[in-house]
Amino acid sequence: MSTETTTETTIQSTATGILLTDVAAQKVQALLEQEGRTDLSLRVAVQPGGCSGLRYQLYFDDRALDGDSIASFGDVKVVTDKMSTPYLMGASIDFVDTIEKQGFTIDNPNAQGSCACGDSFN
Repeated sequence: MSTETTTETTIQSTATGILLTDVAAQKVQALLEQEGRTDLSLRVAVQPGGCSGLRYQLYFDDRALDGDSIASFGDVKVVTDKMSTPYLMGASIDFVDTIEKQGFTIDNPNAQGSCACGDSFN
């Protein structure tokens, strides 16, 4: 009888359906540490606006709203409100740092289109 050891890559899918890459989680953690605030969560919301009708909002929040979905990625908590959750199912949040662009990016399979500036979607 042999014992087999396997190495697994863990992709953290949650009830909210949001995926936070390791790079994005590390950046969020670094920003929280820089502010000296371990009590904050990363809130991801979808709001009306922008050229295409809807836009993303990412910000730190210490509130817990009725109906919030909470996902943990290590020490980082990602929170979405009940209105935004359906729009974000399966979305992946990453952080890029290149010569051309620096910041958080959202790859959302629910977006049918986006504006030329990439700030909003429908």
